[in-house]
Amino acid sequence: MKNQVNTATKVVYWGSTGLFALMMASSAIGYLTSDFFAKAFAHLGFPDYFRVELGIAKLLGVIVLLTPVPQRVKEWAYAGFAITMISAFIAHAAVDGIATGIPPLVALVILSSSYIWQSRMRDLPKPVPVGSPVPAG
Repeated sequence: MKNQVNTATKVVYWGSTGLFALMMASSAIGYLTSDFFAKAFAHLGFPDYFRVELGIAKLLGVIVLLTPVPQRVKEWAYAGFAITMISAFIAHAAVDGIATGIPPLVALVILSSSYIWQSRMRDLPKPVPVGSPVPAG
């Protein structure tokens, strides 16, 4: 039973993290390469350099989420993405109405799922290598 819980936890964590990373990486690449996104940022009232900065920051954040880095670095990436999603909701809702702010909120829910399950994965007991003494207690 414990193995099933561990496996389920890992599947949910990696599923939500992978989906969020794919969403952020694809949007970041679009920010850096697409005229559509350049026009969208201008429509929202942002300067063009902000689109480039945000694209680079998103790519760096995706790398942090998907690689083994110190926990504090991951926490900052999660915080940065949360702030970005909340800000995106506000920007879209303010300019084009509440309905256009829904996609960033969906991304925020997926990010929150990744964060919650990542915390649970940290709490899982680490496997003991074969032949190692088992701690008492």
